[in-house]
Amino acid sequence: MTTHTFDAPQLDAPRGDLDQKPGARHTRSALLRRYQGQATRREVRRDVLTVGAWSLIATSIALFLADNGIGYFATLGGAITALGIIAGLVATAFMCLMLVLTARVPVIDATLGQDRATSLHAKLGRGMVFGLLAHGILLVYGYALSDKITPIATFTQLWTSSTDFIWACVAFLMLGVVGISSMVALRRKYPYEVWFGIHLTTYAAILASIPHQFSMSGMLAEGTWGRPFWAAMWLVTGGLMLAYRVILPILASLTHQFTVSRVTPVGPDAVSIEVTGRKVKELQARGGHWLNWRFLTPELAGQPHPFSLSAEPTDSTLRITVRNLGEGTARLMSLKPGTKVAIEGPYGMFTDASRTTDKVVLLGAGIGIAPIRALLESTEFAPGDAAVILRASTPDELYLLDEVVALCEAKGASLALLVGPRAGQSWVPVTDAGATLIDFVPWAAEADVYVCGPNPWMEAVLADVAACGIPAAQVHDEKFDW
Repeated sequence: MTTHTFDAPQLDAPRGDLDQKPGARHTRSALLRRYQGQATRREVRRDVLTVGAWSLIATSIALFLADNGIGYFATLGGAITALGIIAGLVATAFMCLMLVLTARVPVIDATLGQDRATSLHAKLGRGMVFGLLAHGILLVYGYALSDKITPIATFTQLWTSSTDFIWACVAFLMLGVVGISSMVALRRKYPYEVWFGIHLTTYAAILASIPHQFSMSGMLAEGTWGRPFWAAMWLVTGGLMLAYRVILPILASLTHQFTVSRVTPVGPDAVSIEVTGRKVKELQARGGHWLNWRFLTPELAGQPHPFSLSAEPTDSTLRITVRNLGEGTARLMSLKPGTKVAIEGPYGMFTDASRTTDKVVLLGAGIGIAPIRALLESTEFAPGDAAVILRASTPDELYLLDEVVALCEAKGASLALLVGPRAGQSWVPVTDAGATLIDFVPWAAEADVYVCGPNPWMEAVLADVAACGIPAAQVHDEKFDW
């Protein structure tokens, strides 16, 4: 391990003496109030969003029960039918919520972060599929009991009497295919583009399922309370998807008119790509944010790439640092200045906005050093209250090291370089086998901890962080799994 400690000139003193400096005490106090305040506001937003989601589900059930739904429970067939209706209502609410979670609505992104919103989206998706399955089975059996016929006869009647029912069955099968294709073990067997294409059928399935909700459901008939509620819910969901996934990204690309201005090698297998545009400050991007990038060449235009910023934005530029990790990123190594760029974002919570306290620890491995370098530049701390740990298998993988060293020296952060093969499943190299984060940063439990790098390495760091007793609210990471 190589460790460097840099102190700003005006506070060039041991840590204990730094605490006695009036300027240092004032800086720490102001930062602590600021970061604790933003953490409190984020918790309030999370609570509001949680209550809102549960209220949506509860309201849909309450409207059914209020609109003669309780009367269904007078008979066994009616009770089974009612349970089927409730299962469908909950599944449909899940459907709307999972779409909103991936609509990249700013308040959701700033509260949950896109990776956690996507994870919750996947969980709701599984619940939706099981809810729809229960909805269909319970309704068929409930109708069969009420009509004193077999479930097969009931299904046949529905199939032959309603085109909307047929479309609903097709929609369920399509959603089942999407759900199965999203299982980790399967989706790793084919490229992202194939998975994305399959996933797009979700929208077709949802459109196919909507008509039967209004034509076959008594609770959504003309004059019922449920009809305007569900119509409004679908309109809001569709509006958010259209606005934040389509219209605003197009407007952003047209407004800022980004063009590649410089491509600079930063190692044997990585480059920094700088893009220049108009009104960049209006994006409100910060160090640690990520964006979806489309480089508008014939080969690359169809491939969105989620890359984090590797430097704090300026009035006219954004910069990312990209490593050659496969066919898609390999083409970026030879990207030419003058290439037009379309963007979506900025997104994520791997920024100063997720801080909760005045001290900070930044851990980056490999190309994950890039967002760490940007966050180091953008976040605030008193000299001596930040530690940076960079991890790499070889010295060549310490990307942007010169820039990190310069920033640590200018801002008064310590820097530790951990180079070499991993010690088993640990996140440290064999030369530091058995070491924990507390061994490198004794005050880490008082700090916000940011982690970025390959997923297996991040999991090892996060396990160590948890074992060290660092509160989960102070730990920040983002994963870009699809």
